[in-house]
Amino acid sequence: MKLLDGKKVSEDIKNEIAAEVQKMKDNGEKVPHLAAVIVGNDGASLTYVGSKVKACERVGFESTLIKMPNTTSETELLKKIKELNEDDTIDGFIVQLPLPKQIDTQEVLMAIDPSKDVDGFHPENFGKMALDMSTFIPATPFGILELLERYGVETQGKHTVVIGRSHIVGRPMSILMGRKGFPGNSTVTLTHSYTKNISQITTQADIIITALGVPNYLKAEMVKDDAVVIDVGITRVADETTEKGYRITGDVDFDLVSKKASFITPVPGGVGPMTIAMLLKNTLLAREQKRLKLK
Repeated sequence: MKLLDGKKVSEDIKNEIAAEVQKMKDNGEKVPHLAAVIVGNDGASLTYVGSKVKACERVGFESTLIKMPNTTSETELLKKIKELNEDDTIDGFIVQLPLPKQIDTQEVLMAIDPSKDVDGFHPENFGKMALDMSTFIPATPFGILELLERYGVETQGKHTVVIGRSHIVGRPMSILMGRKGFPGNSTVTLTHSYTKNISQITTQADIIITALGVPNYLKAEMVKDDAVVIDVGITRVADETTEKGYRITGDVDFDLVSKKASFITPVPGGVGPMTIAMLLKNTLLAREQKRLKLK
């Protein structure tokens, strides 16, 4: 079994981005600027956005954090998005999800300028991804592809099973793993809550990507020997033996599944760190695209 170490690879990517940013500075160019909008005071979201701001500092990006109260209306948020769309100093921005109930998430994502949509959630960018066109790939799927590529995990001709069909991870992963190229060229089965006899499907899989958010869902008996297992799940589970009173658990029963897998991601330290690294990579791409347009 070999660990797909997202923490190490994400640091490698940040070092590569930092080197690119230093070149920009040396040439007197403007460095990339990422903005993040957070509505409300959800603890997990605040922590995550804080990590993104720190990551920007780490690689030399400019960053702006916009905090809006939980009572913010959809109209107010859409006004702020319009301002960011029109602000030439901002290369890319994200709106942290989930949003309060009074705000339609789809309306918000649709309002973001696709050229600044570094989360890759806008329908225009999703459509381009589905058509194998150059675009922003959603950060978590992008991070998974990067892990597979950097560890040389063979995907061509393999059977990939994706568990979960969210727009953020499951659905894009099913498209990306079936695309032409590397990583890709695999035969993909997308499973979800209505899939019957899921164990019969997962035991045939060469690669399993699970993004359910159900702790320890994937058991050893659901995985064949030498399978590649990618765990996207991140759930806080109460644990009074820890200082924080909880521990972070993935979708995979790691202790037992790792004994059968050829490659596996840990939780934490697997896919999570890659998500932030690829958000930075998308922001660098947004800056480069803008620079080419201005030429």
